[in-house]
Amino acid sequence: MAKVLIVDDEGAIRRTLRDILQFEKYEVDEAADGLECLAKAKQRGYDAILLDIKMPKMDGLETLERLQEINPDTPVVMISGHGTIETAVEAVKKGAFDFLSKPPDLNRLLITLRNALDKSSLLHETKTLRRAVAKTKGQEIIGESEAIRFIKQTIARVAPTEARVLVTGPNGSGKELIARQLHELSARAAQPLVEVNCAAIPAELIESELFGHEKGAFTSAVKQRLGKFEQAHGGTLFLDEIGDMSLSAQAKVLRALQENRITRVGGEKDIPVDVRIIAATNKDLRKEIERGNFREDLYHRLAVIIIESPALNDRREDIPLLADHFLQKICTEYGMPQRSISPDAIKALQAFHWTGNIRELRNVIERLVILGGSPISLADVQRYVLPVS
Repeated sequence: MAKVLIVDDEGAIRRTLRDILQFEKYEVDEAADGLECLAKAKQRGYDAILLDIKMPKMDGLETLERLQEINPDTPVVMISGHGTIETAVEAVKKGAFDFLSKPPDLNRLLITLRNALDKSSLLHETKTLRRAVAKTKGQEIIGESEAIRFIKQTIARVAPTEARVLVTGPNGSGKELIARQLHELSARAAQPLVEVNCAAIPAELIESELFGHEKGAFTSAVKQRLGKFEQAHGGTLFLDEIGDMSLSAQAKVLRALQENRITRVGGEKDIPVDVRIIAATNKDLRKEIERGNFREDLYHRLAVIIIESPALNDRREDIPLLADHFLQKICTEYGMPQRSISPDAIKALQAFHWTGNIRELRNVIERLVILGGSPISLADVQRYVLPVS
């Protein structure tokens, strides 16, 4: 049900318009002046707004300008009993969808409102598509710190080879991005990159997930299923959080790496596989080996090349570049005008203690884009970032 806000200082007009729109199955709110309109528009989003021009406290044209700052995509239909061509032109120039004279013709009002809602729906669909396209585009490693330059140089040298790579580093530091770059710069780039989060899969299901299973292998195996090794055939298999893999699954992964073949759960046939393995972990695998939680022979199979992804606190000089990158990306995803961030705000972000690394920085920038001003200021950072640290 579309939500419409009626803004008019005359209660009788608001009630009349409410009755008409509710009869047409719209969800309706009312506001008696521009200030109340802005407060309600900030609290909840509307699909369209009917806005009178002559009102106390704040007139319709000024309210329209403020509404454009809050949500420029919400269509606003101006209504006035003192309308002139000059007023109508000014309203449209300031972003109004249309202009109607009081008392509005009922048919024209409903048609105009329907057209405004069609525009709102189209803008929403466009935003959704933009976000989907932005998310499917390849990502690059952002930064010019010494640690990031070394990682980029290592990727450039290692990616064209078939060497297995172990990526280490804390959560949210960009290990998955390094794996993607290794794949995209390899000879296997045209083939699939298949990702497995070993920490998210229960121990009793990890073997079926990796190697597949035959029909009837267990109670819920109602049909044959290909595992991630077979899905990644010819491409790259990214084993994320491999430090959380069970010892029994580790043994089977080791066999697959040694023999380049796997056996499905419940099956007897050896299936040849051609995959390049990239693994990642936030754990110290040598300590896990000492504790008996990780196989040493598997570690040496995986760790031909080790790339360490640094914590954000260890590469604070990259924060300006990262913040600008996320600003552009998030504004594009949301279909919003591009924003900037003040130097003082950047310094505050550089002084912040980042426990969630790059992932946390992205979330913070998204929060500032949604709640902050333009440009994003030091006050915005102090208000929306520091209190939740």
